[in-house]
Parts: sequence; structure tokens; C-alpha cells
Amino acid sequence: MMQRSAKTERTTKETQITISVGLDGTGQSEIDTGIGFFDHMLEQLARHGLFDLEITVKGDLHIDAHHSVEDCGIVLGQAIKEALGDKKGIHRYGHAYVPMDEALSRVALDLSNRPTLVWKVDFTVDRLGEQMETELFREFFHALSQSVGMTLHIENLYGENNHHMIESVFKAFAKALRMAVSSDPRAEGILPSTKESL
Repeated sequence: MMQRSAKTERTTKETQITISVGLDGTGQSEIDTGIGFFDHMLEQLARHGLFDLEITVKGDLHIDAHHSVEDCGIVLGQAIKEALGDKKGIHRYGHAYVPMDEALSRVALDLSNRPTLVWKVDFTVDRLGEQMETELFREFFHALSQSVGMTLHIENLYGENNHHMIESVFKAFAKALRMAVSSDPRAEGILPSTKESL
């Protein structure tokens, strides 16, 4: 099977971002966003989705982490969309439940080219790590879903520890995305839509 990969770059007055993604990888990652906790979550995405990811973000962290996190979602989405190509032969839909200790999260997604985010995650702290404001996780997934063209439903069903809650979200997203982009041997060369368009 042809390896599906892409490299995308974006430079603005706020951020300089370079992202390479391999959808048929082994979970290897080299990630440096300047935000330690965010790096940790992106590593979970690579490992549990079996995606190879190289992400470098240089952003205006002297202001805050908002631009770096949101723009990372935009560029990662562009890279995933490019790597997917015409989407023929993929499963298109993906879903996963992932527990982490006392926390349980559910993610369901559709690579429909109809971007939508449903976000049901209620944090009880404002920040994880030194720079990662918890409200920025929604901004990341919103930017990503818009950029890929993905209908994305994310729910933390329950949990007490905020680290566990968001890590279970990232792992569930990784598993769901892996399912959606994987090749369906029964649908080789077929676009998964009765409209013949995605």
C-alpha cells in the first residue's frame, strides 16, 4: 500500500509551524511546541493512533499559548487532509472509548468534509502544566476539525483528575482517527459516500 504522508508549513506574525504526518506509521514522534503538556498530548496522539508525527511550533508564548495551540490544530488538520488524498477505500467513520484510571472519554468522528465540533468536557482547573490553559484544548480540536473537514464529537463521560480526563480524550481521538483513516479491504478504490463526493 502506498504510504500516505504530507508536510505542511504555516508562517504568520504569531506562529511559525512545520508539521509532517504519516498516517500509516508506527507511532514515532518528534514534537516541540514550547508547551510541555501540549507536547505530551500530541505524543499520545501519535503513539495511540500509530501516526508518525513531526511537529515544530515557534509561537508568541510571551503573550500566551493560544496562537500556538490553535494554529497547530489548523496546520495538523491541513497535513492530515493532504495525506488522506481522495479518501477512497478508507473507513471514514471512527469511534473509541478510552479509560484512564477514574476518567472515561468517548470520541466519534466522520471524515465527511462537514466540519463540526461537539465538545463536552468540563474541567475543574484553569491550567495543566505551566502554560496550557484547559480552554485551549477545545480551540485545538475546533481548529483541527475545521481544517480536516471532520465531524467530531468529544465527550469526557466522567472523571476527577483533569490530567486523566484530557489524556483519555486525546487517546480516544487517536484511536477513533486511526479507525477512520484505515483502509477497508472490502472497499478498495471506493469513495465511502452514496453522493460520490466527500
